[in-house]
Order: sequence, then structure tokens, then C-alpha cells
Amino acid sequence: MARYRQYDGGDPLAPPVDIAEALDAIGEDVMAGYSPERAMREFLRRGGQDQAGLDDLARRVAERRRELLQQNNLDGTLQEVRELLEKAVLEERKQLARDAMMDDGDRAFREMRLQNLPDSPAAAVTELGDYDWQSSEAREAFEQIKDLLGRELLDQRFAGMKQALENATEQDRQAINEMLADLNDLLEKHATGEDTPEDFQEFMARHGQHFPENPQNIDELLDTLAQRSAAAQRMLNSMTPEQRAELMQLSAQAFGSPALMDQLDRLDQNLMDLRPGEDWGGSEPFGQGGNGLGLGDGTGALQDLADLDALADQLAQSYGGARLDDVDLDKLARQLGNEAAVDARKLQELEQALRQSGAMERSFDGELRLTPKAMRQLGKALLRDVAQKLSGRQGQRDLRQAGAAGELSGATRPWAFGDTEPWDIPRTMLNGVLRRSGEPDGPMLSIDDVEVSETEARTQAAVALCVDTSFSMAMDGRWVPMKQTALALHTLIGSRFRGDSLELIGFGRHAQTMQIEELTALDAKWAKGTNLHHALLLANRHFRKHPNAQPVLLIVTDGEPTSHLESSGDIFFSYPPHPMTIALAVRELDNAQRLGAQTTFFRLGEDPGLARFIESMARRVDGSVIAPEEGDLGAAVVGSYLGSRRGGRSGSVSGSYRDMFGSRGFWV
Repeated sequence: MARYRQYDGGDPLAPPVDIAEALDAIGEDVMAGYSPERAMREFLRRGGQDQAGLDDLARRVAERRRELLQQNNLDGTLQEVRELLEKAVLEERKQLARDAMMDDGDRAFREMRLQNLPDSPAAAVTELGDYDWQSSEAREAFEQIKDLLGRELLDQRFAGMKQALENATEQDRQAINEMLADLNDLLEKHATGEDTPEDFQEFMARHGQHFPENPQNIDELLDTLAQRSAAAQRMLNSMTPEQRAELMQLSAQAFGSPALMDQLDRLDQNLMDLRPGEDWGGSEPFGQGGNGLGLGDGTGALQDLADLDALADQLAQSYGGARLDDVDLDKLARQLGNEAAVDARKLQELEQALRQSGAMERSFDGELRLTPKAMRQLGKALLRDVAQKLSGRQGQRDLRQAGAAGELSGATRPWAFGDTEPWDIPRTMLNGVLRRSGEPDGPMLSIDDVEVSETEARTQAAVALCVDTSFSMAMDGRWVPMKQTALALHTLIGSRFRGDSLELIGFGRHAQTMQIEELTALDAKWAKGTNLHHALLLANRHFRKHPNAQPVLLIVTDGEPTSHLESSGDIFFSYPPHPMTIALAVRELDNAQRLGAQTTFFRLGEDPGLARFIESMARRVDGSVIAPEEGDLGAAVVGSYLGSRRGGRSGSVSGSYRDMFGSRGFWV
């Protein structure tokens, strides 16, 4: 059988979820030392530029909870009883004053009885239980009290009963008593295991109109009833002792008979026995807000509070194995509206897309990690940022022909056997047209018409990027820019200049070569030492492995060398820098120059001593110095790799990467 409900799936024409922004944010957090799992969780908590996050939804849940407690009080039913009681007494006094035929003694006795009613509404109602009302309006108001109490007590256990039983007849009340008796019989049979599915079906066939939730089996019926009944108990627990005593005393007057209360007490006990896991003992600190809640509405408010607490736990995602699929979208829509449910659904889709996109995978040790595909996407995003910063420069080191052996020079020449250069189509077609002007019957195109584009030889590069991984880099906020720089350069070389060879070298107390995945996941550790000597040893080893490539040495640091590698393999550390440490670093820098390396230092920070040292090192090897801001480091390093400096190489040049432009590397 088909079942339909209101569509709540958001905009059906909305574009599919875009994970690019999420991957950028996750990548930055991973570079800052977060695990990929934690980085993904943090992004889902924060949300994106146009996407609410879990924290925003949790804030709205907390605000809704606070509003329920502050704007409402639990005195609604007692207040209604007071108003009806005052109306009944007032109408009765009017009637006593108007009735001239009444015996004066009887009138005085009645007035005295009304005058001396207890202040407690419950005690007053009990006192007037056997009163012979003279006013029909007063009698009607007093009967409304009994009717109100009965409907409120039923509304506590069965949502909507207060409205359904308004103006109910005695026959309607009898039907409710029969339903309660049958329900208790069914629950007691279920408790002993004697019930059958047919018993449930028979019960629903007789009394199903009282259960709009339309439970499909007895367990669903039990869950619905127990949640409501537990909320009713929490409401009573939340009242003051005086309010609770008043309601307990008034309950005996419900529908003018204690039979209803007996059946409800029996129902509560059955539900507590069958669902002991519900919160039967909790309470809530309701304030003195202007909105008084009756028993039914108060129970609904307690259910709302329970739903909000469950949503808060689901949105916190603080338990083991938490997934956004755990968030109950129906509850969220009821409490915060459909817009909140749509936001949560988008987050669910985003989490699912991240897990299924191939951006993250489980390693052999069970940890979540970024895949090479995700690293390439992050690298491309970083390159886009670099391209924006370099957009004012003229030209890029672009590869104009896939697989070609050189750069286009702009000149052409006739094709010769063995040429692999690309054809110059305009010149070739023009040659054919000119030839046919003298030979109208000749072929449209002949081999003699073909001209090819001349190219220049393009030098391959062996690039060593040495990045400082000492703790000062992390302490001064340079950790993430350093990793972003390495990833951007790695992506550029891996995707555009595959003939070049890149070696990533991190140097702190000691140096080591790293894969890009290792460097981006590297966590900052407290380790004293800046071992430039060891880094240069590894860089020179890389250059010697590629004797036919042009060596390019890029050094990113924020401190002078304070450690070096001794012949025994031990690490020597000294601060201030020891002369031997400086001498060994200078020696290896000279060795890099002898290998033909073109050297660029990227100085971070404003330390004058570091500036003097870097300047002297750069002058020694005819290198250059760039002092970028942390946010411009990636553009500076990529720009140095891509372009030459204005005016060519002229020794040590201190300044900004913005002074660089050109279409070739300076080593060509």
C-alpha cells in the first residue's frame, strides 16, 4: 500500500553538493596538525560560506530549549481551575442575591459556606463537591472543572485528547474508559508474553481513532505511550510540592468519578514496567514565564525538551562511531522548522560525499587519511590562489605543447624529414594557396607547403625545496603556509613539469627527505635546532642524482643554523650558533654552487641578525633573497620557480616576489 507524506527534501533543483570548499578547509586543518577525521568533523561543525554547520544548529536547539523553560510555567491547569471556580462562586452569589423566595437562613448558610472556602483550589473544589448549586451558570462552570481535569489527565497520556473530548457526552466518556481498560489488559498480556498480533490488531480496530500516530505493532504503541507518560511524570516532578499536591487532590474530581484516575494509574504502572529505560525521574527548571501550560501542553513541552536534548547529543557527535545520519531530521523539523532540517540534510550529504568521493581512505592501521586524489585537488586549489597573486605578472612557465621537447620561439621553417615540431597551420595553408595561384590544377596541399614551428630547448630542473620545520615556524604561525607552499610546488611540478624532479627536505634539529603526504601531515613538535647543514647535504645528493638537470635550490627558513651533522652521525646543537655550524653550512652551500645550483632564500620574520646572515649567504653563491609575508610565501616560491627577476640575475636581491616576472625560469 502506498503511503504519502509532505515533501521535506529541500529544493529538488538544487545543484549537487560541492566538496571543494570542504576539502580546502580540511586540507588546511590537516596541515595544521589535525587528523583528517577530526578536520572533517571540524568543518562540519563550522559549516561553509553558504552552509550552516552543526554548531549553528546546536545553538538554535539550545535557544529553543531555553525559550521553552523561560517563557512557560506549569500553572496552566490550576489557573484554569481557579478561573472556573471564581466564575462559579460569583454566579452563585448573584443568584443568592436575586432569589427573593429563598429562606433567609438557607441563604445565609450558603453565603457563609461560599465565603469560607479554602484558598487552595483543590480543597475548594472538594468542599463544593456536594454543594447544591442554585445558579445554572454556576453549576455549568463547576462541571467544566471536572470535565477540564478529565480531559487534561487524558491529554497527558494521549496527545490531542483535550480537544477531542471537548463537549463530550457521557457515552464518549464511557468509550474512553473502555479503551483504557482494553489497553491495560493488552499491556498486561504483553508483559507475560501471552499476547498475539491478532490481539493488537483487534485493539486497534476498536480504538485506533485515539492513536493518530498509527502504530504498526505493539512495540511502536508502547514506545509512543511510554514516552508521553514519562514526560507527564517529569512534568509532575518539575512542579513545586504545592502544585503537585493540588493536582493530585484535583485528579479525584476528574469527570466526577475516581474510575478514570484508577485506570490511568494502572496504565502508568504498566508502562513503567514495560519501558523502565525511559526517563521517569527527571525534571526541568521551568521559570515563571507568562504562558501557563496545562497538563497536556506541559507534557508536550517536556517531550519537546526530551527531543531537543536528543538532538543536542546527535549534533554534538561526541560519542563513539557518531555519524550525521544519526540526526533525526523529523525531530529537527518539528523543533526548528524545515529550513533547519534541510541544512542538516545538506551536511549529511556533504559527509557522505566526502567519504565516497575518494578524497579520504582508511590506512592499514585504520586511520582516516587524505588520498593522493585529495592531495592533488588541494594542490590545485593552492595553485589557483597562487595564480591570483601572480596574475599581474607577464606570462607563466606554461607547457604549450604536450610532450614537446622545447618552447615555441615564434619563428617557422619548412618541414624536413625527421622533424617532430608542430605544424604551423596558417603558414602551411597560405603556402598552399599561393602555390595554387600559379598551379590551379595542383593538389590542395603538398608536402612542400608544410612549415613547422621552431622551438627552443627547454632545460629540465632538479629542484630541492628545503623548508624549516623547527618549532619556531609553528609558534609564529608559519607552519601552515610552509606546508601549503610545498604542496603547491609539488602539484605544479607533478602536473605541469613532469620532467623536473622535486625533492622535499624538512630540516629542524636534523633534516630528512619527505613525501608530500608526510610533510603535509607533519605535526609541530618542540625540538630545538635548525640544521641547514644537513638539509644542504641532502639537496646536493639530489642534484648529483640528476647530473643532466639544472639544480634549483629553494630554502625557506626563519632562523640561523643552530645545529649540524657530525661525521659520526650525531647532531650537534648550540645557541647562539657555533662557528663550526656556520662553517659547515657555508661549505655545503659552496658545494651546491659548484654543482651549478641557482639558489633563492626565502627569509621569514624580521630578525636583523637573520637578515644579515641570509644576505651574506646569498651574495656568496650569487643567489637571491626574498622576504615575503607568510600569506605570500606560496606565491613567492612558485614565482621563483616559474619566473626570472626583473633585469635578470644580479646577485643578492632582497625584496618582494612581486618584482619577479617572465615566462621562463632564470636557469634557462
